[in-house]
Amino acid sequence: MVGLGAVALSIWLLYHELRGISVADLEESFAAISMRGWALACASTFAAYAALAGYDHIALMHLRRKISPVFVTLTSFTAYALAHNIGASVFSGAVVRYRAYSSRGLTTAEIGVLVAFCSFTFALGTLFLTGLVLLVEPGILERFVDMLPLEASATTGVALLTLVALYVLGSWLHLKPLKIGGFELQYPRLPIVARQLLIGPVELAAAAAIVYFALPKAGNPGYPVVLGIFMISFSIALISHAPGGIGVLELAFINGLADMDEADVLAALIVFRLLYLIVPFVLSLFMILIFERQQYGRGDA
Repeated sequence: MVGLGAVALSIWLLYHELRGISVADLEESFAAISMRGWALACASTFAAYAALAGYDHIALMHLRRKISPVFVTLTSFTAYALAHNIGASVFSGAVVRYRAYSSRGLTTAEIGVLVAFCSFTFALGTLFLTGLVLLVEPGILERFVDMLPLEASATTGVALLTLVALYVLGSWLHLKPLKIGGFELQYPRLPIVARQLLIGPVELAAAAAIVYFALPKAGNPGYPVVLGIFMISFSIALISHAPGGIGVLELAFINGLADMDEADVLAALIVFRLLYLIVPFVLSLFMILIFERQQYGRGDA
């Protein structure tokens, strides 16, 4: 209900924001995207989903469980493709992972740790990359002055990077695990932490590159700014729990790129939705059908 409410409000605000854009304007913006832009956007999509698969691989390394890399990659792809479109990503992705990994012998507790670990890796990557972006572009939040009652600076970036450093220190010192009832979350080993700090930023950077390569050069503020705007917009969309971030992502991005032509921004976001959300979603449905058919054939339905 929260997600649907966010969609309704965002679409209403978008209508008032974009009512001056005609279909002809949007078609012109699409036509302006070069073949090189399309090719680089597709390559960025592949890189983003390859990095997303790394979340599950790293979590299984942390659990010291070995599962076929192909199975893990397909499970991760399916989980994220569905979660990004359905909304409530932690819960919708958890359902897919439970169904898949329980068929490979993982216990409910292990799957719970895996889901929490993947979510934490994403959050860690977001903190790390946001800290770096604020060091390079400390005024990025000024672009969202009408949406977010927040201020940030290079000092905020240093503070975020300090939090990341404390996490690394906790792993290095082998601090005691966090226990909540019967649930236990241990500090990962340093090699695992290093992979977390790499894979999260790579995934976010690649996803932002899809939008960047679909944008025209005219008025383009550059990749670091587009990356910062993407991270803020994508985070707002995730927090809203709107299915696919519909309306929320567009509204945030158009506010962040207010100095660019709105039709060009909207066309770039449609390219992002097509490559990062819609195509993977369709492919994930086929993967689920194939998996369930295999399970049915084994008598595990």
